[in-house]
Amino acid sequence: MSENKKKQATFDSRYLRMANIWAENSYCKRRQVGALIVKDNAIISDGYNGTPSGFPNICEDENNITYPYVLHAEANAISKLARSNNNSDGATLYVTASPCLECAKLIIQSGIKRVVYGEPYRITDGIDLLKKANIIVEHLQLDNKNK
Repeated sequence: MSENKKKQATFDSRYLRMANIWAENSYCKRRQVGALIVKDNAIISDGYNGTPSGFPNICEDENNITYPYVLHAEANAISKLARSNNNSDGATLYVTASPCLECAKLIIQSGIKRVVYGEPYRITDGIDLLKKANIIVEHLQLDNKNK
């Protein structure tokens, strides 16, 4: 492995671990997901799954069903970036769970060129769409000591 590839692998592992830590900010009980957008080795946005601004921080109803208005971590990070002076052209998205189809559409439209995710989801529509859009998609399994 070349020195650049080793360095990138180290950064990927660190950023994904940071996304895992960021996921702890989520009030969701069923699943906590975190996301970081990195460009030129700088974190330019972050997000975690949760309710829109102004809503109570309750993600599930009394039957443990997620409310339909809960935002995914990727959507929160991209939305946050849209309100800043930065842009995500050519950036990498680190997310703790593989993106869904709706988030994949946002990722494509935002100009993100690479996605590194931790936990795969049984439905692969999002990953399939990202690959179809020529976005580099990498699954990185962190071992328990690195979570």
